[in-house]
Amino acid sequence: QVQLVESGGGSVQAGGALRLSCAVSGSTVRLYTMAWFRQAPGKEREGVAGLYRVAGSTYYAAPVNGRFTISQDNAKNMFYLQMNSLEPEDSAMYYCAARTIWSRPTNFLSKDEYHTWGQGTQVTVSS
Repeated sequence: QVQLVESGGGSVQAGGALRLSCAVSGSTVRLYTMAWFRQAPGKEREGVAGLYRVAGSTYYAAPVNGRFTISQDNAKNMFYLQMNSLEPEDSAMYYCAARTIWSRPTNFLSKDEYHTWGQGTQVTVSS
């Protein structure tokens, strides 16, 4: 059973940067798509970035495109979300998610596409 554990959250001022990490316990071989989601209080969980490992392609939600970067380190069984130019609107609990179906997701940023989730790490951006 694969488990995901996020870390790297914290408090930062607007304009700052954070790198979130997602540690995978178990094999990553069948983790064909990885993604990062976030959920602010009172709001739906929304996808921010996805990585289709089969093709090495990445996908970003419009609000974070150009500011966030999803990446992986296969040797360390780690996935990352580099977040630059942070804004107060980026404040949320951030979750790592994995999909073990080989085919490309219909919607990378839909939570319904993913089957394994971490417990989340909090990001707070102050103005």
